[in-house]
Amino acid sequence: MYYIKKTFTVSSSHKLSLDYESQCSNLHGHNWKITVFCKSKTLNNNGMVVDFTYVKKLVHGKFDHKYINDVFPGNPTAENLAKFICDEVPLCYKVIVEETDGNEAIYERD
Repeated sequence: MYYIKKTFTVSSSHKLSLDYESQCSNLHGHNWKITVFCKSKTLNNNGMVVDFTYVKKLVHGKFDHKYINDVFPGNPTAENLAKFICDEVPLCYKVIVEETDGNEAIYERD
């Protein structure tokens, strides 16, 4: 099995829709640290699992310097973003979204 891991930072803002009172319901921003994990039993014609640049384009290009509520179809919690990113990136099986230092949401396929 071949594995790749791509980590990058995305600067963006969002607000959450919550059923309790929270500062997170207000517009605020983060420098998100996102780590994407992909795997494959075989390599593509270029000798790669997935090109690192392509992974970055899919995620960084969609979320960096954006209001996430405008580009994400749902409540943009770190957990929801992790699953969404995993579904968007080919051969992805795990995503870690670190909203702030020490606060991480992890989505991993079974």
